[in-house]
Amino acid sequence: MPIAHVALWTPDLDRQAAFWRDYFGAEIGHAYHSKRRVGFISRFVTLPGGGPQIEIMTGPWIDGAEYRESTGWDHIAVSLGSSEAVDELANRCRAENILVSGPRTTGDGFYEAVIASPDGSRVEITS
Repeated sequence: MPIAHVALWTPDLDRQAAFWRDYFGAEIGHAYHSKRRVGFISRFVTLPGGGPQIEIMTGPWIDGAEYRESTGWDHIAVSLGSSEAVDELANRCRAENILVSGPRTTGDGFYEAVIASPDGSRVEITS
């Protein structure tokens, strides 16, 4: 069975939406304001080519603390389709100071780099 979506908490929904739009060409859905949980707002991010969506969510209880490793999901990986595309986006992210780890071929055979979203969540970009 396929994954429908993954979810990501953020203290700044607009900044997170802009990240996915500007770096990955994603389509950003309309904001949903929960009537049952006051202050909860979410938007769905759809990457080009379809597949599972990313739900970005916020609420007044989100503290905005920087990324820290902990139990649970660590990152999301987005396939860009080629090593050239990985290099190009990694270079852009290096210039914008959000490159966490430069392009390389990993021990398990992936060509990838790692960038940071506005809140510090890691995004692997793969070929």
